[in-house]
Amino acid sequence: MANILIATAPYVGHVNPATGIAREFVEQGHDVVWYTSSPFRERVERTGATFTPMRPHLEFDPTNLDARFPARKGLKPLQQMSHDIRHMLADFIPDYVEDVLDILKVFPADVLFTDTGFFAGRVVRERAGVPWVVFTPMPLQSSSVDTAPFGLGLPPSSTRLGRVRNRALNLLIQKVLLRAPDAYYRDAEVRAGARRATKFLLDNVIEAPDLVLHGTVEEFEYPRSDLPRNVRFIGPVLPDAATTYTLPDWWSELHESRPVVHVTQGTVDNADFDKLLVPTLQALAHEDVLVVATTGGRPVEEVRITLPANARLERFVPHDLLLPHVDVMVTNAGFGGVQRALADGVPLVVAGKEADKPEVCQRVAWSGVGINLATDRPTPGKIGAAVREVLSNRKYALRARTLARAFARHHAPTEAVQAVAALIQRRGRRAGPTPVIVTPEPPTHPDRSRATHVVPCSSRRSRKGSPT
Repeated sequence: MANILIATAPYVGHVNPATGIAREFVEQGHDVVWYTSSPFRERVERTGATFTPMRPHLEFDPTNLDARFPARKGLKPLQQMSHDIRHMLADFIPDYVEDVLDILKVFPADVLFTDTGFFAGRVVRERAGVPWVVFTPMPLQSSSVDTAPFGLGLPPSSTRLGRVRNRALNLLIQKVLLRAPDAYYRDAEVRAGARRATKFLLDNVIEAPDLVLHGTVEEFEYPRSDLPRNVRFIGPVLPDAATTYTLPDWWSELHESRPVVHVTQGTVDNADFDKLLVPTLQALAHEDVLVVATTGGRPVEEVRITLPANARLERFVPHDLLLPHVDVMVTNAGFGGVQRALADGVPLVVAGKEADKPEVCQRVAWSGVGINLATDRPTPGKIGAAVREVLSNRKYALRARTLARAFARHHAPTEAVQAVAALIQRRGRRAGPTPVIVTPEPPTHPDRSRATHVVPCSSRRSRKGSPT
């Protein structure tokens, strides 16, 4: 058995998908330590992994990024991407590296397993020599001759003219528009003890790891003739199924004959419900549908609208229980939520501009599973027309069900653990020593204080069926 060190960026969409993989590692008998921020402690420990925390000054509320990073609010997509590379990724690299190297001193991991947002992986790999595996809770970020640069939300093209477009745009992004944040990122890696990277940062995070486990299927990712050889598709990396949720009083309405529309802004970009949730409620108020709206955990009082008679509003409803009853999902296109919908064959109406959402939206349109409204503030008229089109034109539901069948051919946790085990076997590494409790040396500066690190030695329901 092996020692597995998981390290994830402190964001809901990066931690939640890893829980099933962590549990599979534990159930297969591996020793698992998981380094991430304190808000995720309970869900980490539920997997059987040992939680080890980030230092207090690295912590923040993962559901309210604007509170920690107020400068990103209101930025246009490329400006926001530049900000995020600097201040949500690169700035954390030296501290993350320091923490992970401290853990490795007492927990000699056979592999470092991270998400794509944990940008310290390459430095740790260089300094500690530990194999590095990345899983991707988002579309592929690396550049290609067959695709436009990540972040622009443009469809792929491998025609002669398309490749000219792709090359020109990749040069524009890498050498002009994101040149400064790319240099900033490389400087952060050097400060943390790595050699200066020779490739653009978004290429590095895919091409540098020993193995990349892409959390979707080929039918939902753009075809690339130059796909890096270390990339392996493992199917959707879905969060844990609900076990303790109490069904609301209106649940029986899901079994009625009228279509069910679910609208959500996810758990991150949900500070302003006037973006999508409110206009969706307005758009469908007089339609013969049942609308189930969720606030991603935020108080329902923040939805400042008189609730239409055909709408039900909740802070949270587990998707594994709700989506088998849903006919259309309206969402701002978080990658995890979209994958969860497609796993149940639910077609989509998407409207997002935050972070990787333009890329997810374009893949929804490209794969034929829904309609991309190409904005993060669609009007009620646009939303209503799109929902009616998806409900009336069966091509979207048929395509979504095709992807659901492709998803069903995979079990991401099993495939991830098998791939990591094969990598460790190829590297000929041996499992670490007996686990211990680690108390790091006293901090040398008050704002860099450390927490103690503790290190340890499906079948689908029918669309209108009852939940199990």
